[in-house]
Amino acid sequence: MRFSPSFLDEIRDRVPISSVIGRRVTWDRKKTNPSRGDYWACCPFHGEKSPSFHCEDRKGRYHCFGCGVSGDHFRFLTELDGLPFPEAVEQIADMAGVPMPKPDIQAERRERQRATLEDVMEMATQFFQDQLQSAAGARARAYLRERGLSGRTIETFRLGFAPESRNALKEHLAGKGVAKEQIEACGLVVHGPDIPVSYDRFRDRIMFPILSSRERVIAFGGRAMSPDAPAKYLNSNETELFHKGNVLFNFARARRALGGAEGASTVIAVEGYMDVIALHQAGIENAVAPLGTALTENQLELLWRMTPEPMLCFDGDGAGNRAANRAADLALPHIKPGRSVRFILLPDGKDPDDLVRDDGRAAFDRMAAQSLPLSEMLWNREVQAGQYDTPEKRAELEARLRQITAVIADENVRRHYQQDMRDRLNAFFRPQFASSGGGDRRNAGPRRGGGRGMPPVKSTLASQSLSGSGMVKGHHSQPALRESVLALTIANHPGLLLSEYDEVSTILYENRELQRLWPVLLGTAAALGPKLSRELLMEELERQGFASLIASLEQQVRNARLWTATAEAAEEDARDGYLQTIALHKRTKALSRQKVELEREIAEATEAGDENRMMQLMLALQEVHQEGLRLENQEAIIEGFGVMSGRVKGVAGKK
Repeated sequence: MRFSPSFLDEIRDRVPISSVIGRRVTWDRKKTNPSRGDYWACCPFHGEKSPSFHCEDRKGRYHCFGCGVSGDHFRFLTELDGLPFPEAVEQIADMAGVPMPKPDIQAERRERQRATLEDVMEMATQFFQDQLQSAAGARARAYLRERGLSGRTIETFRLGFAPESRNALKEHLAGKGVAKEQIEACGLVVHGPDIPVSYDRFRDRIMFPILSSRERVIAFGGRAMSPDAPAKYLNSNETELFHKGNVLFNFARARRALGGAEGASTVIAVEGYMDVIALHQAGIENAVAPLGTALTENQLELLWRMTPEPMLCFDGDGAGNRAANRAADLALPHIKPGRSVRFILLPDGKDPDDLVRDDGRAAFDRMAAQSLPLSEMLWNREVQAGQYDTPEKRAELEARLRQITAVIADENVRRHYQQDMRDRLNAFFRPQFASSGGGDRRNAGPRRGGGRGMPPVKSTLASQSLSGSGMVKGHHSQPALRESVLALTIANHPGLLLSEYDEVSTILYENRELQRLWPVLLGTAAALGPKLSRELLMEELERQGFASLIASLEQQVRNARLWTATAEAAEEDARDGYLQTIALHKRTKALSRQKVELEREIAEATEAGDENRMMQLMLALQEVHQEGLRLENQEAIIEGFGVMSGRVKGVAGKK
């Protein structure tokens, strides 16, 4: 009986090879590392006293360094026990709990068709590679050079170019005898009952071949060369070969990079094709990426098949932070002993491609060394979400953490997570009561030796315990000017907190340093109460390590001549500048969200071949773009405000 490659792959992936071999050998305790799926034993194929027989669950392979035998699950059973191949398959299928396939003429026909489609995809890949090296691919080659890719890297990933033509690929394949139905089944053309003549799906795009676990081309991703293209990245549609949520870009190559004496210890999931390729060129070959969508459960399972603790690395921006939080929620129910995830947090505005191109591999290695475990990622996210100055709010945080950890399916891991969160809560809230000596804080006396005769400032937010955590340390890169204006205006004019507190407390910053500053600033202001002043607020912020950040913000706004944010501005000018800036800030964020959503819908409409819908969405996107330009022009109104009025704090009309 002939077995389909997909069936053999499925049962191999479900059964660790150590489970098959472990029934016939005794693992060496000193050399074996079960947590890494790395096993050693005396070879069952030849007599030896020291263990030189090695198997790796990640790769599903065994090898003896003494006699040289190697193979997979099936070969172990056929060569050691002399089983016929079908019986070896049946044994592995029983262990996997997967029923043996019944003879199916239709299934065998589909399998033959699948093999034929893979041949067509290989022909398309070669066509795109040839086009990249032709005169038509000159712009694409220049773009790849600008992105820092070497010729060797381009060849390794088989990058190509789809010419700006509606039928170049279709005619090329037809000229080689490929049937129209096969071209359509591969998703290489847009076709349908409403389309009289099919046309190439990928046009004027740099092409990224997407490989299966057996390293056959099953799909493509295309990066538009034109800035006016409706979708920057476009993937193949779902086909017999390709199911987007079940595939990771660079999966097979990353799996090979794991293990061994010099192999990587884990796999790193990044956001895009170029991130994977840039990391590979920098020597980091164990990176994969989902295909233009959020990480799926199936893709997470693929990561766990390779390594017990994959690292998830997202771009250092607001979208990247949200993606990291979604991934944390996705992973949490499925963790178990020896199976979790870690998070690499990049500097603001950076993606892996930027980081290794600008700062080299060492910079990325440092980020990976500082990766956060899942528990700390969840804790930091929840603690940053609010202030905890009342028993009710502290109880709310405790209830929320209890609810989050309750989704963990494994009972033992769930119990340890709940204990970890209780320990963190105790340590987090304890400083609020420590220095009052257990008495009534309202009657607390002056700080001993403080020299100022005032009670110690006690932030009721995530102050020192939060600001020191790995999640929010971040990297000091300059914030966007609008964010700097908002933060510095409030710091220099804390009276705005009294009139605008509801809105001020909900400002969301993209910059990680400002994310770290903001809860401390608000908590300090709340603790000072009626004693709140700029001087006391700045004193406490400097004490908690924000002096250099404040100085950087001050320099940035002065260089831009945005005087309403400075301490010298009159209160009414500061308020007017703040109101204009927050209005622009909120509207810009709303437009950004709208733009992302429209681009996603355009990509879906493009893949579906719905041209009417695509045109409507492109018009809507153009309107959003025009609105963004109007906002940029409007933002110039803020510049010089207060200078023109001639007011400075306390001296109206003074020039």
